[in-house]
Amino acid sequence: MNQLQYVDEEILLLKKSIEAFAKKEIEPYYEQWEEDGIIPRELWRKLGEAGFLCVDVPEQYGGLGGPFSFSVTIIDELSRLGYSAVSTNISVHSIIIAHYILNSGTEEQKKYYLSKMATGELISAIAMTEPGAGSDLQGIQTTAVKKEDMDGYVINGSKTFISNGQTFDFAIVAARTNPNEKASKGTSLFIVDAADPGVIKGKKLNKIGLYPADTSELYLEDVNVSSDRIVGRVDAGFAVLMNELPRERITLAVGACGAMEGALTITIQYLEEREAFGKHLNELQTIRHKIAEMVTEAKVNRAFVEQCLRLLENNQLSTADASIAKLSTTEAQGRIVDGCLQLFGGYGYMKEYPISRAYVDARVQRIYGGTSEIMKEIISKDVFN
Repeated sequence: MNQLQYVDEEILLLKKSIEAFAKKEIEPYYEQWEEDGIIPRELWRKLGEAGFLCVDVPEQYGGLGGPFSFSVTIIDELSRLGYSAVSTNISVHSIIIAHYILNSGTEEQKKYYLSKMATGELISAIAMTEPGAGSDLQGIQTTAVKKEDMDGYVINGSKTFISNGQTFDFAIVAARTNPNEKASKGTSLFIVDAADPGVIKGKKLNKIGLYPADTSELYLEDVNVSSDRIVGRVDAGFAVLMNELPRERITLAVGACGAMEGALTITIQYLEEREAFGKHLNELQTIRHKIAEMVTEAKVNRAFVEQCLRLLENNQLSTADASIAKLSTTEAQGRIVDGCLQLFGGYGYMKEYPISRAYVDARVQRIYGGTSEIMKEIISKDVFN
Protein backbone atom coordinates (compact mmCIF):
# COMPACT_ATOMS: atom_id res chain seq x y z
CA MET A 1 0.00 0.00 0.00
CA ASN A 2 1.31 3.45 -0.89
CA GLN A 3 0.83 5.44 2.27
CA LEU A 4 0.40 9.17 2.30
CA GLN A 5 3.62 10.53 3.79
CA TYR A 6 4.63 13.82 5.22
CA VAL A 7 6.84 15.67 2.75
CA ASP A 8 9.26 16.82 5.41
CA GLU A 9 12.46 14.76 5.24
CA GLU A 10 12.90 15.01 9.00
CA ILE A 11 9.58 13.26 9.52
CA LEU A 12 10.69 10.45 7.21
CA LEU A 13 13.95 10.09 9.12
CA LEU A 14 12.03 10.08 12.40
CA LYS A 15 9.79 7.28 11.11
CA LYS A 16 12.85 5.21 10.24
CA SER A 17 14.32 5.82 13.69
CA ILE A 18 11.10 4.74 15.37
CA GLU A 19 10.91 1.60 13.25
CA ALA A 20 14.50 0.70 14.12
CA PHE A 21 13.86 1.36 17.80
CA ALA A 22 10.71 -0.79 17.77
CA LYS A 23 12.55 -3.61 16.01
CA LYS A 24 15.17 -3.69 18.75
CA GLU A 25 13.37 -2.61 21.92
CA ILE A 26 9.71 -3.58 21.43
CA GLU A 27 9.23 -6.42 18.95
CA PRO A 28 11.26 -9.10 20.83
CA TYR A 29 9.39 -8.47 24.08
CA TYR A 30 5.88 -7.42 23.08
CA GLU A 31 4.25 -10.84 23.41
CA GLN A 32 5.62 -11.15 26.94
CA TRP A 33 4.31 -7.69 27.78
CA GLU A 34 0.91 -8.77 26.50
CA GLU A 35 0.99 -11.76 28.85
CA ASP A 36 2.20 -9.62 31.75
CA GLY A 37 -0.32 -6.88 30.99
CA ILE A 38 2.19 -4.11 31.54
CA ILE A 39 4.90 -2.07 29.82
CA PRO A 40 8.12 -2.22 31.88
CA ARG A 41 9.65 0.95 33.26
CA GLU A 42 12.82 0.13 31.38
CA LEU A 43 11.09 0.90 28.09
CA TRP A 44 10.14 4.36 29.33
CA ARG A 45 13.78 5.11 30.09
CA LYS A 46 14.83 3.84 26.67
CA LEU A 47 12.15 5.95 24.99
CA GLY A 48 13.50 8.96 26.88
CA GLU A 49 17.08 8.21 25.87
CA ALA A 50 15.98 7.92 22.24
CA GLY A 51 14.24 11.31 22.41
CA PHE A 52 10.76 9.89 21.84
CA LEU A 53 9.09 11.42 24.91
CA CYS A 54 7.77 15.00 25.17
CA VAL A 55 9.24 15.81 21.77
CA ASP A 56 7.41 19.11 21.34
CA VAL A 57 8.12 20.35 24.86
CA PRO A 58 10.55 23.31 24.79
CA GLU A 59 14.21 22.54 25.40
CA GLN A 60 14.25 24.71 28.54
CA TYR A 61 11.95 22.12 30.15
CA GLY A 62 13.83 19.08 28.94
CA GLY A 63 12.07 18.40 25.64
CA LEU A 64 13.44 18.61 22.11
CA GLY A 65 11.46 21.71 21.16
CA GLY A 66 10.18 20.04 18.01
CA PRO A 67 6.86 20.69 16.27
CA PHE A 68 3.71 18.83 17.26
CA SER A 69 3.92 16.86 14.02
CA PHE A 70 7.04 15.14 15.43
CA SER A 71 5.17 14.04 18.55
CA VAL A 72 2.25 12.56 16.66
CA THR A 73 4.58 10.84 14.20
CA ILE A 74 5.74 8.66 17.09
CA ILE A 75 2.13 7.72 17.84
CA ASP A 76 1.42 7.22 14.14
CA GLU A 77 4.38 4.95 13.48
CA LEU A 78 4.03 2.78 16.59
CA SER A 79 0.34 2.32 15.76
CA ARG A 80 1.19 1.37 12.18
CA LEU A 81 3.69 -1.20 13.42
CA GLY A 82 1.01 -2.80 15.60
CA TYR A 83 2.14 -1.53 19.00
CA SER A 84 -0.96 0.49 19.85
CA ALA A 85 -0.64 -0.23 23.57
CA VAL A 86 2.72 1.54 23.63
CA SER A 87 1.52 4.43 21.49
CA THR A 88 -1.57 4.87 23.69
CA ASN A 89 0.36 5.18 26.92
CA ILE A 90 2.96 7.45 25.32
CA SER A 91 0.24 9.76 24.01
CA VAL A 92 -1.29 10.05 27.49
CA HIS A 93 2.13 10.86 28.94
CA SER A 94 3.75 13.04 26.25
CA ILE A 95 0.86 14.70 24.47
CA ILE A 96 -1.97 15.01 26.97
CA ILE A 97 -0.42 15.37 30.42
CA ALA A 98 2.75 17.15 29.30
CA HIS A 99 0.64 19.82 27.63
CA TYR A 100 -1.63 20.25 30.64
CA ILE A 101 1.48 21.18 32.58
CA LEU A 102 3.19 23.09 29.77
CA ASN A 103 0.16 25.24 28.93
CA SER A 104 -1.43 25.65 32.36
CA GLY A 105 1.15 24.71 35.00
CA THR A 106 3.37 26.95 37.10
CA GLU A 107 7.00 27.54 36.21
CA GLU A 108 8.05 25.27 39.06
CA GLN A 109 5.75 22.48 37.83
CA LYS A 110 7.12 22.78 34.31
CA LYS A 111 10.76 22.68 35.38
CA TYR A 112 10.34 19.73 37.72
CA TYR A 113 7.82 17.45 36.04
CA LEU A 114 8.40 18.04 32.33
CA SER A 115 12.15 17.47 32.48
CA LYS A 116 11.67 14.13 34.25
CA MET A 117 8.82 13.13 31.94
CA ALA A 118 11.06 13.70 28.93
CA THR A 119 13.71 11.31 30.24
CA GLY A 120 11.22 8.65 31.31
CA GLU A 121 12.28 9.06 34.93
CA LEU A 122 8.71 9.97 35.86
CA ILE A 123 5.70 8.20 34.34
CA SER A 124 2.44 10.14 34.36
CA ALA A 125 -1.26 9.33 34.39
CA ILE A 126 -4.51 11.21 34.22
CA ALA A 127 -7.42 10.55 36.57
CA MET A 128 -10.64 11.98 35.21
CA THR A 129 -13.11 9.13 34.69
CA GLU A 130 -15.07 7.82 37.67
CA PRO A 131 -16.93 4.51 38.07
CA GLY A 132 -20.36 6.14 38.05
CA ALA A 133 -19.77 8.92 35.53
CA GLY A 134 -18.10 7.44 32.43
CA SER A 135 -17.82 10.06 29.69
CA ASP A 136 -19.89 12.52 31.73
CA LEU A 137 -17.25 14.64 33.45
CA GLN A 138 -20.05 16.78 34.88
CA GLY A 139 -20.73 13.80 37.14
CA ILE A 140 -17.38 13.95 38.95
CA GLN A 141 -17.81 13.13 42.65
CA THR A 142 -14.18 13.23 43.81
CA THR A 143 -13.76 16.16 46.19
CA ALA A 144 -10.87 18.41 47.17
CA VAL A 145 -11.74 20.23 50.39
CA LYS A 146 -9.65 23.23 51.35
CA LYS A 147 -7.93 22.96 54.72
CA GLU A 148 -9.07 25.62 57.15
CA ASP A 149 -5.77 26.33 58.89
CA MET A 150 -3.28 25.34 56.20
CA ASP A 151 -2.47 26.04 52.57
CA GLY A 152 -3.75 22.94 50.82
CA TYR A 153 -6.55 20.50 50.09
CA VAL A 154 -7.69 17.04 51.14
CA ILE A 155 -8.77 14.84 48.22
CA ASN A 156 -11.20 11.93 48.48
CA GLY A 157 -12.72 9.83 45.72
CA SER A 158 -12.20 7.03 43.26
CA LYS A 159 -11.22 6.93 39.61
CA THR A 160 -11.13 4.23 36.96
CA PHE A 161 -9.66 3.45 33.51
CA ILE A 162 -6.32 4.98 34.51
CA SER A 163 -3.74 4.49 31.74
CA ASN A 164 -0.28 3.82 33.22
CA GLY A 165 -2.33 2.96 36.29
CA GLN A 166 0.20 0.57 37.84
CA THR A 167 3.40 2.36 36.88
CA PHE A 168 2.63 6.06 37.26
CA ASP A 169 4.72 8.27 39.52
CA PHE A 170 2.24 11.12 39.48
CA ALA A 171 -1.27 11.72 38.16
CA ILE A 172 -3.30 14.77 37.28
CA VAL A 173 -6.53 14.34 39.23
CA ALA A 174 -9.81 16.16 38.58
CA ALA A 175 -11.68 16.97 41.80
CA ARG A 176 -14.60 19.16 42.83
CA THR A 177 -13.37 22.19 44.76
CA ASN A 178 -16.67 24.09 44.78
CA PRO A 179 -19.66 21.84 45.54
CA ASN A 180 -22.05 24.77 45.14
CA GLU A 181 -21.28 25.09 41.43
CA LYS A 182 -21.64 22.75 38.48
CA ALA A 183 -18.59 20.62 37.85
CA SER A 184 -17.75 22.80 34.86
CA LYS A 185 -17.35 25.80 37.17
CA GLY A 186 -16.17 24.13 40.35
CA THR A 187 -13.54 21.55 39.38
CA SER A 188 -9.79 21.85 39.78
CA LEU A 189 -6.85 19.79 38.56
CA PHE A 190 -4.23 18.59 41.03
CA ILE A 191 -0.86 16.91 40.65
CA VAL A 192 -0.95 13.92 42.99
CA ASP A 193 2.20 11.87 43.51
CA ALA A 194 1.91 8.10 43.72
CA ALA A 195 3.95 8.21 46.93
CA ASP A 196 1.51 10.58 48.67
CA PRO A 197 -0.17 8.92 51.69
CA GLY A 198 -3.70 7.85 50.81
CA VAL A 199 -2.99 7.22 47.10
CA ILE A 200 -3.97 3.61 46.45
CA LYS A 201 -3.38 1.99 43.08
CA GLY A 202 -6.28 -0.39 42.59
CA LYS A 203 -6.44 -3.60 40.63
CA LYS A 204 -5.20 -3.79 37.07
CA LEU A 205 -8.26 -4.03 34.84
CA ASN A 206 -8.66 -7.06 32.58
CA LYS A 207 -9.28 -5.57 29.12
CA ILE A 208 -10.11 -7.32 25.84
CA GLY A 209 -7.31 -5.50 24.02
CA LEU A 210 -4.31 -3.19 24.48
CA TYR A 211 -3.03 -5.73 26.98
CA PRO A 212 0.39 -4.16 27.73
CA ALA A 213 -1.21 -0.75 28.37
CA ASP A 214 -1.75 -1.17 32.10
CA THR A 215 -5.12 0.28 33.02
CA SER A 216 -6.24 0.43 36.63
CA GLU A 217 -8.52 1.77 39.29
CA LEU A 218 -7.32 4.51 41.63
CA TYR A 219 -8.47 5.37 45.15
CA LEU A 220 -7.79 8.63 46.96
CA GLU A 221 -8.30 8.52 50.73
CA ASP A 222 -7.60 11.75 52.61
CA VAL A 223 -4.78 12.70 50.27
CA ASN A 224 -3.17 15.97 51.37
CA VAL A 225 -1.86 18.21 48.62
CA SER A 226 -0.52 21.75 48.84
CA SER A 227 -1.96 24.55 46.76
CA ASP A 228 1.12 24.63 44.56
CA ARG A 229 0.00 21.28 43.12
CA ILE A 230 -2.96 22.89 41.33
CA VAL A 231 -2.66 22.93 37.52
CA GLY A 232 -4.24 26.15 36.29
CA ARG A 233 -6.59 28.15 38.50
CA VAL A 234 -8.84 26.93 41.31
CA ASP A 235 -12.29 25.92 40.00
CA ALA A 236 -11.07 26.32 36.40
CA GLY A 237 -10.02 22.76 35.69
CA PHE A 238 -12.65 22.31 33.02
CA ALA A 239 -11.19 25.19 31.03
CA VAL A 240 -7.84 23.36 30.96
CA LEU A 241 -9.56 20.16 29.85
CA MET A 242 -11.53 21.87 27.09
CA ASN A 243 -8.46 23.68 25.77
CA GLU A 244 -6.55 20.40 25.42
CA LEU A 245 -9.32 18.21 23.98
CA PRO A 246 -8.66 19.06 20.30
CA ARG A 247 -5.01 17.99 20.75
CA GLU A 248 -6.05 14.76 22.46
CA ARG A 249 -8.64 13.86 19.84
CA ILE A 250 -6.49 14.61 16.82
CA THR A 251 -3.79 12.43 18.39
CA LEU A 252 -6.29 9.58 18.63
CA ALA A 253 -7.20 10.20 15.00
CA VAL A 254 -3.54 10.00 13.96
CA GLY A 255 -3.17 6.71 15.83
CA ALA A 256 -6.28 5.38 14.10
CA CYS A 257 -4.82 6.26 10.69
CA GLY A 258 -1.56 4.54 11.49
CA ALA A 259 -3.31 1.44 12.79
CA MET A 260 -5.63 1.04 9.80
CA GLU A 261 -2.76 1.58 7.36
CA GLY A 262 -0.69 -1.00 9.22
CA ALA A 263 -3.57 -3.49 9.10
CA LEU A 264 -3.91 -2.96 5.35
CA THR A 265 -0.18 -3.45 4.81
CA ILE A 266 -0.06 -6.86 6.51
CA THR A 267 -3.32 -7.89 4.83
CA ILE A 268 -2.11 -7.01 1.34
CA GLN A 269 1.09 -8.93 1.99
CA TYR A 270 -0.92 -11.95 3.12
CA LEU A 271 -3.17 -11.81 0.04
CA GLU A 272 -0.13 -11.72 -2.25
CA GLU A 273 1.22 -14.91 -0.66
CA ARG A 274 -1.93 -16.96 0.05
CA GLU A 275 -3.53 -19.15 -2.63
CA ALA A 276 -7.12 -20.38 -2.99
CA PHE A 277 -9.00 -21.89 -5.93
CA GLY A 278 -5.75 -22.07 -7.89
CA LYS A 279 -5.01 -18.35 -7.62
CA HIS A 280 -3.35 -15.95 -5.24
CA LEU A 281 -6.06 -14.23 -3.21
CA ASN A 282 -5.04 -10.83 -4.55
CA GLU A 283 -6.08 -11.97 -8.03
CA LEU A 284 -9.72 -12.48 -7.03
CA GLN A 285 -11.84 -9.50 -8.07
CA THR A 286 -14.06 -9.54 -5.00
CA ILE A 287 -11.02 -9.27 -2.75
CA ARG A 288 -9.28 -6.68 -4.93
CA HIS A 289 -12.38 -4.46 -4.82
CA LYS A 290 -12.68 -4.83 -1.05
CA ILE A 291 -9.07 -3.74 -0.63
CA ALA A 292 -9.69 -0.82 -2.99
CA GLU A 293 -12.61 0.34 -0.83
CA MET A 294 -10.59 0.12 2.37
CA VAL A 295 -7.52 1.85 0.94
CA THR A 296 -9.74 4.66 -0.31
CA GLU A 297 -11.34 5.12 3.10
CA ALA A 298 -7.95 5.09 4.83
CA LYS A 299 -6.47 7.69 2.47
CA VAL A 300 -9.46 10.03 2.69
CA ASN A 301 -9.29 9.95 6.48
CA ARG A 302 -5.54 10.52 6.41
CA ALA A 303 -5.98 13.60 4.22
CA PHE A 304 -8.47 15.18 6.63
CA VAL A 305 -6.31 14.39 9.65
CA GLU A 306 -3.29 16.05 8.01
CA GLN A 307 -5.42 19.11 7.37
CA CYS A 308 -6.44 19.15 11.03
CA LEU A 309 -2.80 18.83 12.13
CA ARG A 310 -1.90 21.92 10.13
CA LEU A 311 -4.78 23.78 11.75
CA LEU A 312 -3.70 22.67 15.23
CA GLU A 313 -0.13 23.82 14.70
CA ASN A 314 -1.58 27.24 13.76
CA ASN A 315 -3.91 27.21 16.80
CA GLN A 316 -6.93 27.11 14.48
CA LEU A 317 -8.31 23.59 15.06
CA SER A 318 -11.85 23.75 16.38
CA THR A 319 -13.35 21.31 18.85
CA ALA A 320 -15.89 20.31 16.21
CA ASP A 321 -13.29 19.50 13.55
CA ALA A 322 -11.19 17.56 16.06
CA SER A 323 -14.33 15.61 16.96
CA ILE A 324 -15.07 14.94 13.29
CA ALA A 325 -11.54 13.60 12.85
CA LYS A 326 -11.79 11.41 15.92
CA LEU A 327 -15.23 10.08 14.97
CA SER A 328 -14.43 9.41 11.32
CA THR A 329 -11.01 7.80 11.79
CA THR A 330 -11.86 5.55 14.71
CA GLU A 331 -15.06 4.32 13.08
CA ALA A 332 -13.11 3.72 9.87
CA GLN A 333 -10.42 1.89 11.82
CA GLY A 334 -13.03 -0.48 13.20
CA ARG A 335 -14.49 -1.20 9.77
CA ILE A 336 -11.12 -1.61 8.05
CA VAL A 337 -9.53 -3.84 10.66
CA ASP A 338 -12.65 -5.99 10.70
CA GLY A 339 -12.56 -6.20 6.91
CA CYS A 340 -8.88 -7.11 6.95
CA LEU A 341 -9.40 -9.85 9.51
CA GLN A 342 -12.17 -11.28 7.32
CA LEU A 343 -9.75 -11.61 4.41
CA PHE A 344 -7.43 -13.71 6.56
CA GLY A 345 -10.23 -16.23 6.98
CA GLY A 346 -9.86 -18.54 9.96
CA TYR A 347 -6.25 -17.52 10.44
CA GLY A 348 -7.38 -14.00 11.28
CA TYR A 349 -9.00 -15.38 14.42
CA MET A 350 -5.72 -16.87 15.62
CA LYS A 351 -3.71 -14.85 18.14
CA GLU A 352 -0.39 -15.55 16.43
CA TYR A 353 -1.51 -13.44 13.46
CA PRO A 354 -0.98 -9.70 14.11
CA ILE A 355 -4.32 -8.85 12.53
CA SER A 356 -6.08 -10.40 15.52
CA ARG A 357 -4.25 -8.01 17.83
CA ALA A 358 -5.13 -5.07 15.59
CA TYR A 359 -8.78 -6.15 15.80
CA VAL A 360 -9.08 -6.21 19.59
CA ASP A 361 -6.90 -3.12 20.03
CA ALA A 362 -9.10 -1.11 17.67
CA ARG A 363 -12.32 -1.47 19.62
CA VAL A 364 -11.54 0.95 22.43
CA GLN A 365 -10.72 3.73 19.97
CA ARG A 366 -14.42 4.50 19.63
CA ILE A 367 -14.76 4.77 23.40
CA TYR A 368 -11.87 6.56 25.10
CA GLY A 369 -11.15 10.22 24.47
CA GLY A 370 -14.91 10.68 24.14
CA THR A 371 -17.21 8.03 22.69
CA SER A 372 -18.46 8.20 19.12
CA GLU A 373 -21.85 9.20 20.52
CA ILE A 374 -20.30 12.14 22.38
CA MET A 375 -18.45 13.17 19.21
CA LYS A 376 -21.74 13.20 17.29
CA GLU A 377 -23.33 15.39 19.94
CA ILE A 378 -20.45 17.89 19.79
CA ILE A 379 -20.56 18.00 16.00
CA SER A 380 -24.34 18.39 15.87
CA LYS A 381 -24.24 21.27 18.36
CA ASP A 382 -21.70 23.01 16.16
CA VAL A 383 -23.88 22.47 13.10
CA PHE A 384 -27.11 23.72 14.63
CA ASN A 385 -25.83 26.57 16.78
